[in-house]
Amino acid sequence: MEIIKADTIEQYNNYFGFETQHPLVGVVHFDQTENQPSHRMTFGFYALFLKKTTGCTISYGRTSYDFSDETVVSFAPGQTIGIHRTEDGLVPEADGILFHPDFLFRTPLAQKIKQYTFFSYTSNEALHLSKEERIILQDYMDKITRELQHPIDKFSKSLIISNIEVLLNYCMRFYERQFVTRSDMHHDALVKFEQLLDEYLDTGLATTYGIPTVKYFADKICLSPNYFGDLVKTETGKTAQEYIQLKMTNLAKDAMLDPNKSVKQIAETLGFQYPQHFVRFFKKQVGCTPKEFRQNIAMA
Repeated sequence: MEIIKADTIEQYNNYFGFETQHPLVGVVHFDQTENQPSHRMTFGFYALFLKKTTGCTISYGRTSYDFSDETVVSFAPGQTIGIHRTEDGLVPEADGILFHPDFLFRTPLAQKIKQYTFFSYTSNEALHLSKEERIILQDYMDKITRELQHPIDKFSKSLIISNIEVLLNYCMRFYERQFVTRSDMHHDALVKFEQLLDEYLDTGLATTYGIPTVKYFADKICLSPNYFGDLVKTETGKTAQEYIQLKMTNLAKDAMLDPNKSVKQIAETLGFQYPQHFVRFFKKQVGCTPKEFRQNIAMA
């Protein structure tokens, strides 16, 4: 299937037959157009869709998910997604908020946008909403729609951006709720992560492939790195990177108890190519060098 490039919101609107009210921001309503063919598209802007009904499947990367109604899925600039109409003939209903990075230029939201990690979640990590949550998000989309219909004045941009930011903050809150309500499923993912991390460090994989990375374990568990990192943070209070580093530090400390193991050998088993990099890592985590750590143990 040909990939359609939508670098601008106007290009996106032209493809679906929507009116462009502002070149850098827009709200689209898919229950108001019949032009919804299956397609693959690369976005040049941020997009967040509030899905109201079934009727299509969304794919991103290697994953595909036929998500139900009352869900939110979002995408960042540069991502390519696939939209595939289902065979039941239903016309999917959804509202979407689209905003270009240039619209955020020199605003506080431009500095904060990377905090909204769900823009890099895959489609099978969609936000599932309660009826009350959907009403809240719909209300802010409606406020942005009304503002776009209002004659532009000196307040227009700040009001639109304020409403976008509140909407994104609500999405963050609702995702936090989803992490809690799906804690059993997430606990299984965390157990799998611990098993994979132990295997990576205990079986020589680190020596072959280097320092363990968040992306490696996220891929193994079939989650996006951002969703996986947020899951670990919710379950443990630590980021996935901090969790990995803590495990590496504890293993390094245990290895230090064996006087027959050199610092170079310990560094290699943890995936460090150069011993000096391990020394810097250890000092940052423990507060002293490996040599000083061994001296402290000897004096204890």
